[in-house]
Amino acid sequence: MYEYIRGTVAEATPAYAVIDVGGVGYMLNISLHTFSQIEHTDEAKLFVHYVVREDAQLLFGFATETERELFRMLISVSGVGGNTARMILSTYSAEELRNIIATGNAVLLKNVKGLGLKTAQKIIVELSGRMVDLGASERQVAAKGGNAVYDEALAALGMLGFAKGASEKVLRRLFGERPSITVEDAVREALKRL
Repeated sequence: MYEYIRGTVAEATPAYAVIDVGGVGYMLNISLHTFSQIEHTDEAKLFVHYVVREDAQLLFGFATETERELFRMLISVSGVGGNTARMILSTYSAEELRNIIATGNAVLLKNVKGLGLKTAQKIIVELSGRMVDLGASERQVAAKGGNAVYDEALAALGMLGFAKGASEKVLRRLFGERPSITVEDAVREALKRL
């Protein structure tokens, strides 16, 4: 029904924002990521997901279309509602979440407040195949952390005498867990796991 709402930021909190459009204030539930994008701006454009329940009509707002698409994927999983999906997107950026799901890291996903291991595993099982649409195949996970950083870490492990296949596997997992890891930390952590 609503694609996006553009207007003046009347109020912005970590949980919701009020966007004034021609004198009408729209309250949108937002993630911390979206809050960080709009907290210091006067104008904002938020992509919208509209939810109608028996007891409420809710608007969820997102800074990017990718974040909204991930939200929609999350709420398609049985047992994951709008607030849980928003909490997941507040804990992890869209890129981090795609990497967590692509690498099957349920332990990291269950760190979200109110999310148990079984639900985290269910999210991964149901969404892992759909992450490819958003560009999160296992090989791309390493590229997300910066191809140069990944390549440098792989080369360093090769110089230390480790097999390329084993090194790639460990590095893919590492970059899935910590997309912004440095070369030094990646090599150090990989040495512990090889």
